Amino acid sequence: MTRSSDPTALTAPTPGRSRNMAAIKRRDTKPERVIRSLLHAAGKRYRVDVRLTLGSTRPRPDILFTRARVAVFVDGCFWHCCPEHGRQPGVNGGYWAPKLERNVARDRAADEALTDAGWTVIRVWEHEAPNEAADRIITALDAASPASPGARTR
Repeated sequence: MTRSSDPTALTAPTPGRSRNMAAIKRRDTKPERVIRSLLHAAGKRYRVDVRLTLGSTRPRPDILFTRARVAVFVDGCFWHCCPEHGRQPGVNGGYWAPKLERNVARDRAADEALTDAGWTVIRVWEHEAPNEAADRIITALDAASPASPGARTR
């Protein structure tokens, strides 16, 4: 595909942009690591980056508590169209707008499939305060696991 003066034209990213996008980590981002550290310090044990098969939907939560059936996604503001910080790129909008829309649609489909399967879904934005996000997750875990006080959550 070639570049066009039409900002809505679908064009592939430049080779430099492709290298940049390929270098973006899918897991172990700084916000994820900070939240996982807080959860671990609170005694919560979890699995990381596990793909679930729920019918035709295959979500991959960032943090997964299998016993409590709580799935946590730590979403980047750009990639998941944060209502507070998300923005549409000024260059190559014909390429980026549909890509970002697909990300959001995939997020909603994952939420629905997980909820229908009895999971609690928690979405955390990368800009959220990590302590508050961890507290929100721990509250959901405690509500989902009415086990004895000494029981471990995984």
